[in-house]
Amino acid sequence: MADSIMSKAATMEIPINSNGDSRTLGEDDGLEQDLQQVMVSGPNLNETSIVSGGYGGAAEGIIPTSSIKAPSMHHSNSNPSMMAEEATRGVAVEKFDSVKKWGINTYKCTKQMFSERFGRGLRTVDLELETQIDLLRDTKSKYESVLRLASALTSHFYNMVQTQQALGDIFADLSQKSPELQDEFGYNAETQKLLCKNGETLLGAINFFVSSVNTLVNKTMEDTLMTIKMYENARLEFDAYRADLEELSAGPRDAGTMVRMEMAQQQYQVQREKYERLRSDVSIKLKFLEENKVKVMHKQLLLFHNAISAYFAGNQQQLEQTLRQFNVKLKPPGSDKPSWLEEQ
Repeated sequence: MADSIMSKAATMEIPINSNGDSRTLGEDDGLEQDLQQVMVSGPNLNETSIVSGGYGGAAEGIIPTSSIKAPSMHHSNSNPSMMAEEATRGVAVEKFDSVKKWGINTYKCTKQMFSERFGRGLRTVDLELETQIDLLRDTKSKYESVLRLASALTSHFYNMVQTQQALGDIFADLSQKSPELQDEFGYNAETQKLLCKNGETLLGAINFFVSSVNTLVNKTMEDTLMTIKMYENARLEFDAYRADLEELSAGPRDAGTMVRMEMAQQQYQVQREKYERLRSDVSIKLKFLEENKVKVMHKQLLLFHNAISAYFAGNQQQLEQTLRQFNVKLKPPGSDKPSWLEEQ
């Protein structure tokens, strides 16, 4: 009898309805009773698991409170730490994606740069714009030489004015202590003081010239060159992604390649728009820079010429008029502020 029961239990299928209750098996009530005895006499499953269905017993389909409270409390306690862990993981994923994109972009640009250097890669060239950029770099180099020499002239001339001031003071002192040479020392003292005064006026004009050229070279031109550098980087990236798209287009047209080609086409379009936008920015800045350069240097060169000519001609009135014409303000006598040389 037992063998027959075990044989049927091993081979027969027990259908389950939608609620998880077993269907009535009229032909084998003995098997059901044996299974009920096993379930009742076996270990208490409610202590370790949730029973959702089964055969007979008063505990059928009941979820014990003890089996729910402990896991629920554990989940509540670990919820903040889990949220923090997920947030940290999200930041890490974003950083990884950013580093990955940077690495891919750097690799493509480096490959393109070496290809161009060794004559194997094609390079996008705007001849008119490239000519203007080369001219700007050459102009900036020459203006830097003018700025360096004008600064040296200012320094040397300042030392000469200080020497004249000291020499005039000594002549004036000797004029008081040497009666037999009083007139001669007096003439020279007045001459040195006049030269010192005119020299300070000329120093104001030269210092204004140096300051204006410095602003033009190290701010206006440098700002345009920074935009040019961004444009050149965008040009390199554009050519790198263009070469990548051309390489994929020349390869086999399987499913994987078509997906990569679509992505490469999107990246190429993004780089193309960036390149064209920066090229337009460079063209506009070069135009405005040229207009500003002509305007500034026209004024500064006239100031420099007129001030130098008036000083060495001994025309004090013309020298002062030149400074008023170009709105150059000198330091008031007896001012406690540091001199223009000390500020540099």
